[in-house]
Amino acid sequence: MLEITPNLDDKSRKPLYIQLSDYFKKEITDGNIKSKEKLPPKRMLASYLGLSINTIQAAFDQLCAEGYVESKPRKGLYVKAIEDKIFSKQTDAPKFVENVVKEKKQVKIDFNSGKVDLEHFPYNVWRKLTTESLYTDRSKLFNMGDPQGERCLREVITNYLYESRGVRCTADQIVIGAGTQLLIGFLCVLFGREHTYALENPGFHRTRVVLKDQGVKIRSISLDEDGISVNQLEASDATIVYVTPSHQFPCGMVMPISRRLELLKWAEERAAFIIEDDYDGEFRYKGKPIPSLQGLDTNGTVIYLGTFSKSLIPSLRISYLVLPTTLMKKYQQKLTIYKQTVSRLHQETLFHFMDQGHWQRHLNKMRTLYRKKQFALLEAIKKYLGDQVKVIGEKSGLHILIKVQNGMSEAELIAKAEEMNVKVYPTSIYYEHPNPTNTPEILLGYGGLQQTEIEEGIRLLKEGWNL
Repeated sequence: MLEITPNLDDKSRKPLYIQLSDYFKKEITDGNIKSKEKLPPKRMLASYLGLSINTIQAAFDQLCAEGYVESKPRKGLYVKAIEDKIFSKQTDAPKFVENVVKEKKQVKIDFNSGKVDLEHFPYNVWRKLTTESLYTDRSKLFNMGDPQGERCLREVITNYLYESRGVRCTADQIVIGAGTQLLIGFLCVLFGREHTYALENPGFHRTRVVLKDQGVKIRSISLDEDGISVNQLEASDATIVYVTPSHQFPCGMVMPISRRLELLKWAEERAAFIIEDDYDGEFRYKGKPIPSLQGLDTNGTVIYLGTFSKSLIPSLRISYLVLPTTLMKKYQQKLTIYKQTVSRLHQETLFHFMDQGHWQRHLNKMRTLYRKKQFALLEAIKKYLGDQVKVIGEKSGLHILIKVQNGMSEAELIAKAEEMNVKVYPTSIYYEHPNPTNTPEILLGYGGLQQTEIEEGIRLLKEGWNL
């Protein structure tokens, strides 16, 4: 008989037959019991282990049900032939997960551009407003809402956008959705797949992925010091362009008014549309904010895209489109079939948060806080990295780029940072075709770090990069 030594515990909450079947599964996957090998007869095994025949039968039935063994009439149970590669992946998986968790624990400082400062989020206010939204007289929130989102929220967003970004619209033009990528997908459905989309290069890679998944044609347009090249755009066959003019992602330049007017002229002459992604327009540190493209548009060619991920909390997943009136009829015909994708409860809470003035107070506080964090970052770079790096895109937003001139590649810089328990991020992923011979640029987000962590992180980078 096979050498069978299961460690069974009759005091365990797990039934004995499950313990026994788990033992056999592990022996099979570890290769200790080979494919096509016969298992012991149930009576012999019951006598050997001191278990009832019913327990043994139940364990064998479980193994058969899961496909580990098969019953051959008048012969017994045999281990099924299963690919060794499958077993190796299964047995290696726990170790892989363990290693990943271990690596994550080792990261001391994470310059992630997607993180925000959660320590200063007004938890008590948010909790109170959420609770109020659950009162009995608000039970209507438990039913399906307007496909465009809660009207009360759309109205306060309308007022906020006009006062802060110069966006001119009504609540009827706003569509609320769960994140930028989802809304970009909605626009592809709205326009159809016959259009060609132009994207900034480098640009937001998640938008590029959505467009590729939607099967539309994409044209990558280079940048200059003012943002997307209108000359290249004019030479392309694009009829829709996606831009981040208030803080180009990832390079950080702010598109000047002259380039914005050129872009609007292109859209007017081409009968094209501009998708303006104002993903972190609330945070500008030098000069006065330039009006949004949408606010300058007089021909209904700009679709404005905003989000609360940077200014509030990322997990809220509340973003919004402002559609020009020229597209509203088409929206009503094609997209109202889609149900609202954002929790009505969260929308209601956010409405009260904005309507009662908490939003503006929070924004003012966070602007001051992030300005201090960015100053700490720039000072630390000057102190520790000096003229070995060049800072790019520091006028606004929650991240900067640094061009590192020490002879290391992007991958080497990231690896050396990890050795120092610091996580930094590549910019090559934002290019359609990255050029490995260029001086590498590393992305540093600082929103989720404390000022002491920022300085410590830069000091560790100096050590890891031998600067």
